[in-house]
Amino acid sequence: MTKAPALLPEGLRDRLPAQAEAASRVTRALVDAMRAHGYGRVAPPLAEFRETLGGDDDRSTRDLLRFTDPVSQRTLALRPDITRQVGRIATSLLANAPRPLRLCYAGQVVKLRASQLRPAREMLQVGAELIGSDSVAAAREIVTVAIDALEAAGIGPVTIDFTLPDVVDLLANGPLPVDTDIQQLRDELDAKDAGALTRLGAEAYLPLLRATGPFDQAIADLRAFDASGVLAARIDALEAIAAPIRDRVTLTLDPTERHGFAYQSWFGFQVFVPGQGDAVGRGGGYSIPVGEQEEAAVGFSLYPDPLIDAGLGAESDADRRIFLPLGHDPLLAASLRADDWQTVAALSESDHAPALGCGWRLGPEGPVKA
Repeated sequence: MTKAPALLPEGLRDRLPAQAEAASRVTRALVDAMRAHGYGRVAPPLAEFRETLGGDDDRSTRDLLRFTDPVSQRTLALRPDITRQVGRIATSLLANAPRPLRLCYAGQVVKLRASQLRPAREMLQVGAELIGSDSVAAAREIVTVAIDALEAAGIGPVTIDFTLPDVVDLLANGPLPVDTDIQQLRDELDAKDAGALTRLGAEAYLPLLRATGPFDQAIADLRAFDASGVLAARIDALEAIAAPIRDRVTLTLDPTERHGFAYQSWFGFQVFVPGQGDAVGRGGGYSIPVGEQEEAAVGFSLYPDPLIDAGLGAESDADRRIFLPLGHDPLLAASLRADDWQTVAALSESDHAPALGCGWRLGPEGPVKA
């Protein structure tokens, strides 16, 4: 039998009413929680010039889904991430706005390639950025806002896994210099490959592999390893960031984790939910290029699609969906809609409530169970 041609490209899909409504509910809950902390919502375009989305990073540019704009004849790209767009807005249209600048967003992003853990190439991204500071206070706020947003959307229980993206640089340029390539050292630490570290002559870094796991024990192991004190400020900062959220989430630490932290500066974190193999969110400190200088920022991005697919945000519309028979009073129907009912009007005598997904029908005296 000949296989039917695919209706959509691989990794793209349609969202039917129930799932689209669930996504809308989840998005609204997340964004409202961010706005409650003073984060103003922005909505950048789906496509931009290639160089504004990819910058000078060759790898980022290669990952862009590109096409030629018939108007400008320049190369455009579909956004694979909204964070860079928010940075562009902050340093151009909002360059003179008071700092720290708090912005949030929600929208679809498109990846050039899918991964095994995330086979979808199009996904919902919701996040917040605090621009103008990457201090401990700013980091503490952004982590707290992320948890508030997750709770508002009904996402939990949550594990926050902290990392220190620049830990290898601090050590290699200080008390633990190495002869090997720094990037290779980072990769082997990220892979937790003790044998490879030994072959690289980087045995001194092996204790970092043990400073991983439940937050308090991992922090203690990291302090014991840091005989020179070069990591003391980082460790103190992590403890300060973790302090206000200890009773709300499970905390872990993996100081050498690099996956998903290509541009983070001194701290990062991932959000994990039971039953999900990949993180549902990432965040941390980073820098936004501004001409020859940079502006500090902290932020996070959440990717709730797998949770929505698993039922997050789902509700039964039938409980508030009412069937309107032929000849119904239009003013009464309008009052029902004003009362938050969903009205479904009959178009013919053959229409009836159950077939149209209505749990109620409009009777002579008002709503009646269908």
